[in-house]
Amino acid sequence: MRRLTSLTAKIAISAALLYLALTRVDLGTIGTRLQQAEISWLIVLVLALAAQIVLGALRWQYIGQHCDAQIPLRSALRFMLIGSFFNQTLPSSIGGDAARIWLVSRAGAGWKAAAYSVIVDRFIGLAVLAAFVIVCLPWLLQLVREPLGRAGVLLFNGAAIAATISFLILGRVRWHWLNRFWITRQITGTAAVALKIVSNWSNAFFVVRLSVAIHLLSIAAIWSAAQSIAAPLEFWQALLLVPPVILVSAVPISIAGWGVREGAMMVVFAYAGLLNSDGLVVSILYGAAQFSVGAVGGLVWILGSEQRIGAAEAND
Repeated sequence: MRRLTSLTAKIAISAALLYLALTRVDLGTIGTRLQQAEISWLIVLVLALAAQIVLGALRWQYIGQHCDAQIPLRSALRFMLIGSFFNQTLPSSIGGDAARIWLVSRAGAGWKAAAYSVIVDRFIGLAVLAAFVIVCLPWLLQLVREPLGRAGVLLFNGAAIAATISFLILGRVRWHWLNRFWITRQITGTAAVALKIVSNWSNAFFVVRLSVAIHLLSIAAIWSAAQSIAAPLEFWQALLLVPPVILVSAVPISIAGWGVREGAMMVVFAYAGLLNSDGLVVSILYGAAQFSVGAVGGLVWILGSEQRIGAAEAND
């Protein structure tokens, strides 16, 4: 009952936020802009998202090795695709992460190693994204002149960095009371694995490099969506404005980030001196491209029988 209530609430939030975004623009203009989208740029958009799946699988496989979850690359790719499908049908990225944990656990890694690998993978991705925003902050604040917008960027990203540091500290502390409870014991165990990875130079360099590449692909995807409708968004503007949007969209309060992403995209387009309606169209195109990639994962999930999956795991 609680899960149904939570899912209903997230659907309602997505619908409400989308409604608010749509009421701020001319729907006729939105329809015209969508019809004018150039196919070649949309193909680039989808390819960028597909490349993210590959790089994400590489990062997850590498992290899994440090969590006692040996994930063959072919399996990691398949599970990432299936996870992308569940990302589009369940709240934010949580559904996809749960699917990956279940798939890896069922493949023989065990639930603990599977959960650790997925949680650490998600943590590192978000931590690098928050650090990316911090690095770009001096230029971002020059672009965002509105005091309220600046405060929002500083507060939200500051909270993300504080959460990152706090999580890593949990991996180092040795407070006995944390071991008394199952949930705190698992949190500190996951934090310890994350700290072990990022505190080693070669490990950190590998996962951070992959994470930066993944985020650059997100930026390139959204920039491609802007190019498809001839929106005058420069790549350097996308480099500064897109990461905060992705970070905000990662908050699990809606379905696949819908509504949250659209509102945030409209705001950052306005900061760049562009039409907020173009921001809405770009976000819709980006979300539709994510859905198309997720649909491929859905086919992999539906067509891959238990026997074939088990045989593939045995042969990897």
